[in-house]
Amino acid sequence: MARIRSVVATALTALMVLTGCASSTNTPAPTGSPEADAIAAIVRDVMAQAHLKSVLVRVTVDGREVLTRAEGESMTGVPATTAMHFRNGAVAISYVATLLLRLVDENKVRLEDKLSTWLPGVPNSDRVTLGQLAQMTSGYVDYVIGNEPMNAELYRDPFRQWTTDQLLAFAIHKPLLYEPGTNWNYAHTNYVLLGLALEKATGQDMPTLLQQNVLGPLGLTNTANSFTPDIPAPVLHAYSSERRQALHIPPGTPFYEETTFWNPSWTITHGAIQTTDIHDLAATAEGIGSGRLLSPESYQKMISPQLRGKTTALPGCTTCAVQNDIYTYGLGVVISGNWLLQNPMFAGYAAVEGYLPSRRIAIAVAVTFDVGAFDAQGDYTNAADTVFRKIGAELAPDDAPPQPPAK
Repeated sequence: MARIRSVVATALTALMVLTGCASSTNTPAPTGSPEADAIAAIVRDVMAQAHLKSVLVRVTVDGREVLTRAEGESMTGVPATTAMHFRNGAVAISYVATLLLRLVDENKVRLEDKLSTWLPGVPNSDRVTLGQLAQMTSGYVDYVIGNEPMNAELYRDPFRQWTTDQLLAFAIHKPLLYEPGTNWNYAHTNYVLLGLALEKATGQDMPTLLQQNVLGPLGLTNTANSFTPDIPAPVLHAYSSERRQALHIPPGTPFYEETTFWNPSWTITHGAIQTTDIHDLAATAEGIGSGRLLSPESYQKMISPQLRGKTTALPGCTTCAVQNDIYTYGLGVVISGNWLLQNPMFAGYAAVEGYLPSRRIAIAVAVTFDVGAFDAQGDYTNAADTVFRKIGAELAPDDAPPQPPAK
Protein backbone atom coordinates (compact mmCIF):
# COMPACT_ATOMS: atom_id res chain seq x y z
CA MET A 1 0.00 0.00 0.00
CA ALA A 2 1.93 3.00 -1.30
CA ARG A 3 -0.07 5.51 0.70
CA ILE A 4 1.25 4.83 4.19
CA ARG A 5 4.75 4.47 2.84
CA SER A 6 4.67 7.84 1.09
CA VAL A 7 2.85 9.67 3.87
CA VAL A 8 4.96 8.43 6.78
CA ALA A 9 8.21 8.37 4.86
CA THR A 10 7.87 12.10 4.23
CA ALA A 11 8.51 12.63 7.92
CA LEU A 12 11.82 10.81 7.61
CA THR A 13 13.11 12.27 4.35
CA ALA A 14 12.03 15.90 4.82
CA LEU A 15 12.45 16.43 1.07
CA MET A 16 9.43 18.52 0.19
CA VAL A 17 8.07 20.93 -2.37
CA LEU A 18 4.73 22.69 -2.20
CA THR A 19 2.06 23.99 -4.58
CA GLY A 20 -1.37 25.33 -3.86
CA CYS A 21 -3.86 28.08 -3.16
CA ALA A 22 -4.82 30.45 -0.37
CA SER A 23 -6.46 29.64 2.95
CA SER A 24 -8.38 31.96 5.22
CA THR A 25 -7.11 33.72 8.33
CA ASN A 26 -8.97 34.45 11.52
CA THR A 27 -6.61 36.61 13.57
CA PRO A 28 -5.62 40.22 12.99
CA ALA A 29 -2.32 41.04 11.32
CA PRO A 30 0.40 41.27 13.97
CA THR A 31 1.30 44.70 15.26
CA GLY A 32 4.37 43.62 17.21
CA SER A 33 7.99 43.28 16.19
CA PRO A 34 9.32 43.14 12.64
CA GLU A 35 10.21 39.50 13.39
CA ALA A 36 6.58 38.72 14.20
CA ASP A 37 5.38 40.47 11.06
CA ALA A 38 7.87 38.51 8.94
CA ILE A 39 6.84 35.19 10.48
CA ALA A 40 3.14 35.94 9.95
CA ALA A 41 3.87 36.75 6.30
CA ILE A 42 5.71 33.44 5.90
CA VAL A 43 2.73 31.57 7.33
CA ARG A 44 0.30 33.30 4.99
CA ASP A 45 2.57 32.70 2.00
CA VAL A 46 2.96 28.97 2.62
CA MET A 47 -0.76 28.62 3.25
CA ALA A 48 -1.37 30.24 -0.11
CA GLN A 49 1.05 27.89 -1.84
CA ALA A 50 0.32 24.64 -0.05
CA HIS A 51 -3.49 24.49 0.21
CA LEU A 52 -3.46 24.47 4.01
CA LYS A 53 -6.70 24.51 5.98
CA SER A 54 -5.01 25.75 9.16
CA VAL A 55 -1.63 26.70 10.58
CA LEU A 56 -0.75 27.05 14.25
CA VAL A 57 2.65 28.59 15.00
CA ARG A 58 4.59 29.63 18.08
CA VAL A 59 8.13 31.03 18.06
CA THR A 60 10.29 31.93 21.03
CA VAL A 61 13.86 33.19 21.34
CA ASP A 62 15.62 32.54 24.65
CA GLY A 63 12.20 31.93 26.16
CA ARG A 64 10.77 35.22 24.88
CA GLU A 65 7.63 34.96 22.78
CA VAL A 66 8.06 36.32 19.28
CA LEU A 67 4.71 35.18 17.90
CA THR A 68 1.90 32.77 18.77
CA ARG A 69 -0.72 32.68 16.04
CA ALA A 70 -3.49 30.65 14.43
CA GLU A 71 -4.55 30.94 10.80
CA GLY A 72 -7.37 29.29 8.89
CA GLU A 73 -10.17 26.99 10.03
CA SER A 74 -10.46 23.86 12.13
CA MET A 75 -13.80 23.04 10.49
CA THR A 76 -15.81 25.01 7.98
CA GLY A 77 -16.86 28.18 9.74
CA VAL A 78 -14.88 27.31 12.90
CA PRO A 79 -11.67 29.33 13.20
CA ALA A 80 -8.51 27.58 14.30
CA THR A 81 -7.17 28.86 17.63
CA THR A 82 -3.91 28.48 19.53
CA ALA A 83 -5.80 26.68 22.32
CA MET A 84 -6.68 23.73 20.08
CA HIS A 85 -5.28 20.25 20.67
CA PHE A 86 -3.86 17.91 18.03
CA ARG A 87 -1.86 14.67 17.80
CA ASN A 88 1.91 15.00 18.22
CA GLY A 89 2.95 11.64 16.73
CA ALA A 90 6.72 11.24 16.50
CA VAL A 91 7.34 14.11 18.91
CA ALA A 92 6.74 11.49 21.62
CA ILE A 93 9.75 9.58 20.27
CA SER A 94 11.95 12.35 21.63
CA TYR A 95 10.26 11.95 25.02
CA VAL A 96 10.90 8.19 25.07
CA ALA A 97 14.54 8.75 24.08
CA THR A 98 14.88 11.36 26.82
CA LEU A 99 13.38 8.90 29.30
CA LEU A 100 15.92 6.27 28.24
CA LEU A 101 18.83 8.68 28.67
CA ARG A 102 17.58 9.84 32.07
CA LEU A 103 17.50 6.22 33.19
CA VAL A 104 21.05 5.88 31.87
CA ASP A 105 22.07 8.96 33.87
CA GLU A 106 20.53 7.32 36.96
CA ASN A 107 22.47 4.07 36.29
CA LYS A 108 19.23 2.09 35.96
CA VAL A 109 19.96 0.92 32.41
CA ARG A 110 22.78 1.24 29.87
CA LEU A 111 22.62 1.98 26.17
CA GLU A 112 24.70 -1.16 25.68
CA ASP A 113 22.17 -3.39 27.46
CA LYS A 114 20.71 -6.11 25.26
CA LEU A 115 16.99 -6.06 24.61
CA SER A 116 16.93 -9.72 25.69
CA THR A 117 17.53 -8.61 29.29
CA TRP A 118 13.84 -7.65 29.42
CA LEU A 119 12.25 -9.14 26.29
CA PRO A 120 14.03 -12.47 25.79
CA GLY A 121 11.18 -13.86 23.69
CA VAL A 122 11.63 -11.28 20.93
CA PRO A 123 13.60 -12.68 17.99
CA ASN A 124 17.16 -11.29 17.74
CA SER A 125 16.79 -9.51 21.08
CA ASP A 126 20.15 -10.94 22.14
CA ARG A 127 21.79 -9.08 19.22
CA VAL A 128 20.14 -5.67 19.67
CA THR A 129 20.85 -3.02 22.33
CA LEU A 130 18.63 -0.33 23.81
CA GLY A 131 20.84 2.31 22.21
CA GLN A 132 20.41 0.75 18.78
CA LEU A 133 16.64 0.78 19.20
CA ALA A 134 16.74 4.48 20.14
CA GLN A 135 19.02 5.34 17.19
CA MET A 136 17.07 3.10 14.80
CA THR A 137 20.13 1.05 13.92
CA SER A 138 18.78 -2.29 15.18
CA GLY A 139 17.95 -3.69 11.74
CA TYR A 140 14.37 -4.58 12.67
CA VAL A 141 11.89 -4.28 9.80
CA ASP A 142 9.32 -1.50 10.15
CA TYR A 143 5.77 -2.71 10.67
CA VAL A 144 4.40 0.37 8.83
CA ILE A 145 6.46 1.83 5.99
CA GLY A 146 6.59 -0.55 3.06
CA ASN A 147 4.68 -3.22 5.01
CA GLU A 148 1.83 -3.87 2.61
CA PRO A 149 -0.23 -6.34 4.70
CA MET A 150 -0.32 -4.00 7.69
CA ASN A 151 -1.05 -0.97 5.48
CA ALA A 152 -3.99 -2.76 3.89
CA GLU A 153 -5.48 -3.52 7.30
CA LEU A 154 -4.86 0.01 8.56
CA TYR A 155 -6.61 1.69 5.64
CA ARG A 156 -9.41 -0.86 5.56
CA ASP A 157 -10.38 0.19 9.09
CA PRO A 158 -8.65 3.40 10.30
CA PHE A 159 -10.65 3.23 13.55
CA ARG A 160 -9.18 -0.12 14.57
CA GLN A 161 -7.60 -0.42 18.02
CA TRP A 162 -4.21 -2.11 17.57
CA THR A 163 -2.32 -4.00 20.27
CA THR A 164 1.47 -3.95 20.43
CA ASP A 165 1.55 -7.71 19.82
CA GLN A 166 -0.47 -7.26 16.63
CA LEU A 167 1.87 -4.53 15.40
CA LEU A 168 5.08 -6.39 16.23
CA ALA A 169 3.79 -9.52 14.50
CA PHE A 170 4.21 -7.69 11.17
CA ALA A 171 7.94 -7.16 11.80
CA ILE A 172 9.89 -9.01 14.47
CA HIS A 173 9.74 -12.48 12.91
CA LYS A 174 11.37 -11.26 9.71
CA PRO A 175 15.17 -11.39 9.30
CA LEU A 176 17.07 -8.29 10.41
CA LEU A 177 17.82 -5.97 7.49
CA TYR A 178 21.51 -5.73 8.47
CA GLU A 179 23.82 -6.52 11.37
CA PRO A 180 22.74 -4.31 14.29
CA GLY A 181 24.68 -1.07 14.49
CA THR A 182 25.99 -1.16 10.91
CA ASN A 183 23.25 0.81 9.10
CA TRP A 184 20.05 2.79 9.73
CA ASN A 185 16.38 2.45 8.86
CA TYR A 186 13.36 4.30 10.22
CA ALA A 187 11.21 1.74 12.01
CA HIS A 188 8.31 2.30 14.39
CA THR A 189 9.15 -1.22 15.59
CA ASN A 190 12.17 0.12 17.47
CA TYR A 191 10.26 2.43 19.77
CA VAL A 192 7.47 -0.05 20.47
CA LEU A 193 10.14 -2.51 21.65
CA LEU A 194 12.04 0.19 23.54
CA GLY A 195 8.92 1.30 25.37
CA LEU A 196 8.09 -2.26 26.41
CA ALA A 197 11.68 -2.81 27.61
CA LEU A 198 11.69 0.37 29.72
CA GLU A 199 8.42 -0.62 31.34
CA LYS A 200 9.95 -3.99 32.25
CA ALA A 201 13.18 -2.38 33.49
CA THR A 202 11.41 0.06 35.79
CA GLY A 203 8.23 -1.77 36.77
CA GLN A 204 6.20 1.31 35.78
CA ASP A 205 3.90 1.96 32.84
CA MET A 206 4.87 4.37 30.09
CA PRO A 207 2.36 7.16 30.91
CA THR A 208 3.71 7.29 34.48
CA LEU A 209 7.34 7.15 33.37
CA LEU A 210 6.91 9.93 30.84
CA GLN A 211 4.88 12.14 33.15
CA GLN A 212 7.36 11.83 36.02
CA ASN A 213 10.55 12.02 33.99
CA VAL A 214 9.78 14.20 30.96
CA LEU A 215 6.39 15.86 30.63
CA GLY A 216 6.20 17.06 34.23
CA PRO A 217 9.78 18.37 34.46
CA LEU A 218 9.30 20.23 31.15
CA GLY A 219 6.02 21.75 32.32
CA LEU A 220 4.01 20.23 29.46
CA THR A 221 0.58 20.57 31.04
CA ASN A 222 -1.38 20.13 27.79
CA THR A 223 0.41 17.00 26.55
CA ALA A 224 -1.08 13.66 27.56
CA ASN A 225 -1.34 10.03 26.54
CA SER A 226 -4.65 8.55 25.50
CA PHE A 227 -5.53 4.88 25.05
CA THR A 228 -8.47 5.88 22.83
CA PRO A 229 -8.78 8.12 19.74
CA ASP A 230 -10.18 10.93 21.90
CA ILE A 231 -8.66 14.43 21.71
CA PRO A 232 -9.28 16.97 24.51
CA ALA A 233 -11.43 19.99 23.56
CA PRO A 234 -10.96 22.32 21.82
CA VAL A 235 -9.92 20.12 18.91
CA LEU A 236 -8.04 21.01 15.73
CA HIS A 237 -9.81 18.88 13.11
CA ALA A 238 -7.96 17.15 10.28
CA TYR A 239 -8.91 15.93 6.81
CA SER A 240 -7.20 13.78 4.20
CA SER A 241 -7.47 12.13 0.79
CA GLU A 242 -4.81 9.53 1.55
CA ARG A 243 -7.15 6.51 1.35
CA ARG A 244 -7.97 7.27 -2.29
CA GLN A 245 -5.95 4.37 -3.73
CA ALA A 246 -6.87 1.98 -0.91
CA LEU A 247 -10.57 2.57 -1.62
CA HIS A 248 -10.00 2.45 -5.41
CA ILE A 249 -11.40 5.94 -5.95
CA PRO A 250 -10.48 7.22 -9.43
CA PRO A 251 -8.24 10.34 -9.56
CA GLY A 252 -10.98 12.46 -11.16
CA THR A 253 -13.55 11.69 -8.45
CA PRO A 254 -13.65 14.15 -5.52
CA PHE A 255 -12.57 12.48 -2.28
CA TYR A 256 -11.78 14.21 1.03
CA GLU A 257 -12.70 12.81 4.45
CA GLU A 258 -12.39 13.83 8.08
CA THR A 259 -9.57 11.95 9.82
CA THR A 260 -9.54 13.68 13.22
CA PHE A 261 -10.57 10.62 15.18
CA TRP A 262 -8.79 7.91 13.24
CA ASN A 263 -7.27 5.59 15.81
CA PRO A 264 -3.54 6.35 16.36
CA SER A 265 -2.85 3.10 18.28
CA TRP A 266 -0.53 1.94 15.47
CA THR A 267 1.90 4.84 15.77
CA ILE A 268 4.28 4.20 18.69
CA THR A 269 4.64 2.35 21.97
CA HIS A 270 1.35 2.39 23.84
CA GLY A 271 1.43 4.93 26.64
CA ALA A 272 3.24 7.45 24.44
CA ILE A 273 0.42 8.10 21.96
CA GLN A 274 -0.31 11.70 22.77
CA THR A 275 -2.16 14.90 22.05
CA THR A 276 -0.72 18.36 22.65
CA ASP A 277 -1.10 22.05 21.81
CA ILE A 278 1.12 24.62 20.11
CA HIS A 279 2.43 26.02 23.41
CA ASP A 280 3.64 22.61 24.58
CA LEU A 281 5.07 21.89 21.13
CA ALA A 282 7.26 25.00 21.38
CA ALA A 283 8.20 24.15 24.98
CA THR A 284 9.21 20.69 23.73
CA ALA A 285 11.47 22.19 21.08
CA GLU A 286 13.27 24.21 23.75
CA GLY A 287 13.22 21.61 26.53
CA ILE A 288 14.37 18.62 24.48
CA GLY A 289 16.58 20.67 22.16
CA SER A 290 18.50 22.30 25.01
CA GLY A 291 19.06 18.98 26.82
CA ARG A 292 17.76 20.52 30.02
CA LEU A 293 16.80 17.15 31.51
CA LEU A 294 19.99 15.30 30.62
CA SER A 295 23.60 15.11 31.70
CA PRO A 296 26.02 16.76 29.23
CA GLU A 297 27.25 13.31 28.19
CA SER A 298 23.76 11.98 27.47
CA TYR A 299 22.76 15.17 25.65
CA GLN A 300 25.76 14.87 23.34
CA LYS A 301 24.80 11.28 22.56
CA MET A 302 21.26 12.38 21.74
CA ILE A 303 22.33 15.06 19.27
CA SER A 304 25.41 13.37 17.78
CA PRO A 305 25.50 13.36 13.96
CA GLN A 306 27.76 10.29 14.03
CA LEU A 307 25.63 8.42 11.49
CA ARG A 308 26.53 10.84 8.69
CA GLY A 309 28.59 9.06 6.10
CA LYS A 310 28.03 5.66 7.73
CA THR A 311 24.66 4.55 6.35
CA THR A 312 23.41 3.48 2.97
CA ALA A 313 20.28 2.50 1.08
CA LEU A 314 19.76 -1.24 0.77
CA PRO A 315 17.76 -3.29 -1.75
CA GLY A 316 14.45 -4.31 -0.24
CA CYS A 317 14.70 -1.80 2.61
CA THR A 318 12.16 0.99 2.08
CA THR A 319 13.41 3.07 5.01
CA CYS A 320 17.20 2.61 4.79
CA ALA A 321 18.78 5.93 3.85
CA VAL A 322 22.00 7.89 3.67
CA GLN A 323 22.26 10.36 6.54
CA ASN A 324 23.19 13.86 5.44
CA ASP A 325 23.14 17.52 6.48
CA ILE A 326 19.39 17.78 5.82
CA TYR A 327 18.45 14.70 7.83
CA THR A 328 20.52 12.78 10.36
CA TYR A 329 19.04 10.71 13.16
CA GLY A 330 20.43 11.05 16.65
CA LEU A 331 18.78 9.36 19.64
CA GLY A 332 15.12 10.19 19.16
CA VAL A 333 15.76 13.53 17.43
CA VAL A 334 16.47 14.61 13.86
CA ILE A 335 19.51 16.80 13.23
CA SER A 336 19.10 19.14 10.25
CA GLY A 337 22.09 21.41 9.84
CA ASN A 338 22.52 22.65 13.41
CA TRP A 339 18.81 22.45 14.20
CA LEU A 340 17.24 19.70 16.32
CA LEU A 341 13.70 18.65 15.46
CA GLN A 342 10.92 16.14 15.11
CA ASN A 343 8.49 16.23 12.17
CA PRO A 344 5.37 14.05 12.54
CA MET A 345 2.88 13.60 9.71
CA PHE A 346 -0.06 11.19 9.62
CA ALA A 347 -3.84 11.10 9.20
CA GLY A 348 -4.08 14.64 7.86
CA TYR A 349 -1.97 16.22 10.62
CA ALA A 350 1.58 17.49 10.18
CA ALA A 351 3.91 19.39 12.45
CA VAL A 352 7.51 20.36 13.18
CA GLU A 353 9.13 21.41 16.41
CA GLY A 354 12.68 22.67 15.93
CA TYR A 355 15.39 24.26 18.06
CA LEU A 356 18.69 25.99 17.33
CA PRO A 357 20.80 25.62 20.50
CA SER A 358 23.31 28.35 19.66
CA ARG A 359 20.55 30.99 19.33
CA ARG A 360 17.96 29.41 21.65
CA ILE A 361 15.36 29.71 18.91
CA ALA A 362 12.34 27.43 19.30
CA ILE A 363 9.86 27.03 16.42
CA ALA A 364 6.63 25.02 16.60
CA VAL A 365 4.32 24.60 13.61
CA ALA A 366 1.21 22.43 13.23
CA VAL A 367 -0.86 22.30 10.04
CA THR A 368 -3.92 20.66 8.53
CA PHE A 369 -4.66 20.34 4.83
CA ASP A 370 -7.32 21.55 2.44
CA VAL A 371 -8.48 19.34 -0.40
CA GLY A 372 -6.08 20.92 -2.89
CA ALA A 373 -3.04 19.74 -0.91
CA PHE A 374 -3.52 16.17 -2.14
CA ASP A 375 -2.37 14.95 -5.53
CA ALA A 376 -4.23 12.61 -7.87
CA GLN A 377 -3.07 9.58 -5.85
CA GLY A 378 -3.96 11.13 -2.48
CA ASP A 379 -0.35 11.87 -1.50
CA TYR A 380 0.70 15.03 0.35
CA THR A 381 3.80 16.55 1.93
CA ASN A 382 4.68 18.01 5.33
CA ALA A 383 4.08 21.70 4.73
CA ALA A 384 4.88 22.38 8.40
CA ASP A 385 8.48 21.61 7.48
CA THR A 386 8.45 24.35 4.85
CA VAL A 387 7.04 26.87 7.33
CA PHE A 388 9.67 25.87 9.90
CA ARG A 389 12.60 26.16 7.48
CA LYS A 390 11.48 29.54 6.19
CA ILE A 391 11.04 30.90 9.73
CA GLY A 392 14.43 29.49 10.71
CA ALA A 393 16.04 31.22 7.73
CA GLU A 394 14.34 34.48 8.69
CA LEU A 395 15.52 34.40 12.30
CA ALA A 396 18.97 32.86 11.75
CA PRO A 397 19.99 33.60 8.16
CA ASP A 398 23.60 32.60 8.80
CA ASP A 399 22.59 29.28 10.43
CA ALA A 400 19.35 28.45 8.68
CA PRO A 401 17.89 24.94 8.44
CA PRO A 402 19.25 23.45 5.20
CA GLN A 403 16.77 23.48 2.35
CA PRO A 404 15.89 20.19 0.62
CA PRO A 405 16.58 20.21 -3.11
CA ALA A 406 13.66 21.18 -5.29
CA LYS A 407 11.84 18.34 -7.06
